[in-house]
Amino acid sequence: MHGRRRLGDGHGCGAAAASSSPRGARPRGKLVLWAAAAASRRRGALLVAPLLYLALMLVMVGRWEWDLEPPVPVRVGVAILRRAPPPGSVYRSPQVFHELWAFMQADVNHSSALMTAWHQKATQKWKPCLPKRLLQAELPPSNGYLIIEANGGLNQQRMSICDAVAVAGLLNATLVIPIFHFNSVWRDSRAVRIAPFSNRLAHSVPSSIQGLRCLTNYEALRFSKPIRSLAERMVHRMINNSSINGGKYISVHLRFEEDMVAFSCCTYDGGQQEKNEMDKARERSWRGKFRRPGRVISPEANRRNGKCPLTPLEVGMMLRGMGFGNTTSVYVASGKIYNAEKYMAPLRQLFPLLETKETLGSADELAPFKGHSSQLAALDYTVCAHSEVFVTTQGGNFPHFLMGHRRYLNEGHSKTINPDKKKLVLSFNNPNIRWDKFKRNMQEVLHHSDLKGITLRKPDASLYTFPMPDCMCQQAQA
Repeated sequence: MHGRRRLGDGHGCGAAAASSSPRGARPRGKLVLWAAAAASRRRGALLVAPLLYLALMLVMVGRWEWDLEPPVPVRVGVAILRRAPPPGSVYRSPQVFHELWAFMQADVNHSSALMTAWHQKATQKWKPCLPKRLLQAELPPSNGYLIIEANGGLNQQRMSICDAVAVAGLLNATLVIPIFHFNSVWRDSRAVRIAPFSNRLAHSVPSSIQGLRCLTNYEALRFSKPIRSLAERMVHRMINNSSINGGKYISVHLRFEEDMVAFSCCTYDGGQQEKNEMDKARERSWRGKFRRPGRVISPEANRRNGKCPLTPLEVGMMLRGMGFGNTTSVYVASGKIYNAEKYMAPLRQLFPLLETKETLGSADELAPFKGHSSQLAALDYTVCAHSEVFVTTQGGNFPHFLMGHRRYLNEGHSKTINPDKKKLVLSFNNPNIRWDKFKRNMQEVLHHSDLKGITLRKPDASLYTFPMPDCMCQQAQA
């Protein structure tokens, strides 16, 4: 009775009687209302579900991206989703350039970049100081003769000669003029490969032996007269072309030849055609090395880890971000650039005063050196050695020897931009990056290179890259 009264109090219901009785209809009305409420709640849940799904998609938009051919697709209706690769994984430099080009053109606050790139205190200056006893004319009686065979590229041969002189000093032997061989990498017509002499001597040896290396590498070794003559003319032409900047110019060792791109296993923006060309180049040069069972190749990881050669566009963007304007003369040292018409065009757009050995030397001047890549590399080496700024992009013997030579010529400072590509690719990854942010990132790269310009050799490092303190003394102490 109390139960009915309480229900009646809440819903106006009494005891069940005849169907015509208003009091008898109330319990049935309650059931109808309860069913309607339940149905309403169910429809509400059905409406909330798609809203929750859409909200989740909006939250994840920064972590997922649309793709037509993902490696591991997840189908949602007719769309396909894949997880976006980590920053720096994909070559997006052309898109970044497209967004920043107008800002680069408008930015004119870079007229003195060549004059202010390097900072060296007077107390940090070094000068050559070879032991005087090495320059004495008299030599002790020889214990015999030493004959070596030097093969490889230009700087591998240089290392072989310098080390051979040091070994001859250790043995008190007479060094016979080395027999030179040419590695097939250089594609010289005289190519013969014999077991190399290079890398036979440790980096850490007695100071007297290091002195012989110094004397040989930095003072005694000279290119042949035909190479020296043309190289000197090319240097003078670069200086004359750079009169607006006080004769100062930039040199770039650009490693974007087809074999370098193929070996790196990196991908750029050439699509299927690029893939086919790189597959053929790898097979031609390395005969299945990249198709061995179990070998995993990840172009995205290679790029993130800084192992991909910089494109000409990326070099140009980096230099413009550092403050070098379009009136800066740039010399590019390289072999035959992969797809040069496409990839060199934006670098010329960024730096119209761009030269190579083919544009700086006439066809007649270069004719004697055609077909001899090591001799052409010697021309590049000389022009790069005398530039105000040298840019290395991919490592190797050429920049390592050149950095040491530049330290020897520039009071201990290499004046070399050696970018950390793991950091660099992050700035090339974001098409929405602001120009002022991009410039700050590039100027940090330049500042870091400036700080590393003066570096003393560590025990396990090469004297050919770090001539201090074995070959040079601080000026205050000399």
